[in-house]
Amino acid sequence: MEEPAQFMSKGVPVSEERIERLVAEAEEGYDVPELRRRGGRRPLGAAPAEVVPVRLDPELKDALIRRAQVDHTSASEVIRQALRSWLHVA
Repeated sequence: MEEPAQFMSKGVPVSEERIERLVAEAEEGYDVPELRRRGGRRPLGAAPAEVVPVRLDPELKDALIRRAQVDHTSASEVIRQALRSWLHVA
C-alpha cells in the first residue's frame, strides 16, 4: 500500500493537525483589510510605477553606475532624481 503524500513547509513536514487548523481558519473567512501586503516593490508615488526602457551608451551607463555607487543608491534612483531635477517636478 502506498503511503499518503506528505505536505511540507520550508522543508519541514506539516502535521495533519496543523492542516486541519488552517482549513478551519480558511473556512471561517479572513478579514481582507487586516491581511498585510507581503513582498513586492514599495510604491513610488500615488499610482503603480511604470517601467520605461532607456538605451544608454557605455560611457553614460558607466557614469550612472559610478554615481549610484558614490551616492550609495541604485541606478534607477539616480535616474529618477535626475529627471525630477531636470523636469522641475516633485
